[in-house]
Amino acid sequence: MRLAAQLPDIPEDLPVLIAGPTASGKSELALQIAESHGGAIVNADASQVYDCWRVITARPSPEEEARAPHLLYGHVPYDVAYSAGHWLREVTPLLTGPQRPIIVGGTGLYFRSLTEGFADIPPTPPEIRAEGDALPLAALLAGLDSGTTQGIDRQNRARVQRAWEVLRATGRPLADWQAETSAPILPLSQTVPIVMENDRDWLLGRINRRFDAMLAGGALEEVAAMRDRYDAALPSCKAIGVPEIIAYLNGDIELETAREHATIATRQFAKRQRTWFRARMAGWHRLRPDL
Repeated sequence: MRLAAQLPDIPEDLPVLIAGPTASGKSELALQIAESHGGAIVNADASQVYDCWRVITARPSPEEEARAPHLLYGHVPYDVAYSAGHWLREVTPLLTGPQRPIIVGGTGLYFRSLTEGFADIPPTPPEIRAEGDALPLAALLAGLDSGTTQGIDRQNRARVQRAWEVLRATGRPLADWQAETSAPILPLSQTVPIVMENDRDWLLGRINRRFDAMLAGGALEEVAAMRDRYDAALPSCKAIGVPEIIAYLNGDIELETAREHATIATRQFAKRQRTWFRARMAGWHRLRPDL
């Protein structure tokens, strides 16, 4: 079934939200909607904001960017911290801009902050982040309060560490900060919300082919250009595929091993995304690109 046949009505005055796991076809759909209904495509992917990565994060190509306006892609230096709060402040003026925003990405926290409200948590001091980086996941979990632990994905190290850092830095649990969440900037009822709900095997097939396409498209060269600036503690350098290619470039593993590790990491990430979207996105229109 063609995606166009599954689309809900798209009134010309409403923003469009497109969420989904990695490799699910979100960017392709956003471009189709921009060309058929008009609008500017706005990034909601935490890895695609960084200026050092295009190929390795599957950012839209220059050819795709020429087909429709693209905003908030590749505009943040590799060593600058960027959070949901930063994204929310940047996306807010685009909601009333001259073109309808088509907000697309796989970072569920961005969509949640936009449509459900945002907890304005103070930034984490670098020394506390470094302390957290050195701890294993089990130790981070052990340092959390039960209320926060119950409300986060305990397999997602980035989320667990963020909760640990908040408690360590502020003395208050993340759950307490979230209880003070502000009113939503863009209520879901004022949008056309779409989430990609892919068949597991269909999605895995795309993921399995993806890293090869990245290698063919220049991923090795892209990561090699950042090799002297690579810092495993930086969020930008945690993008899937980057640590694996760095290990290959350093002679620690073979390229096929790097490919295997990156593919497995992508599968695991997609599984977490699918679980998150199914649990947290009630009321969204579900699209099946595999049909």
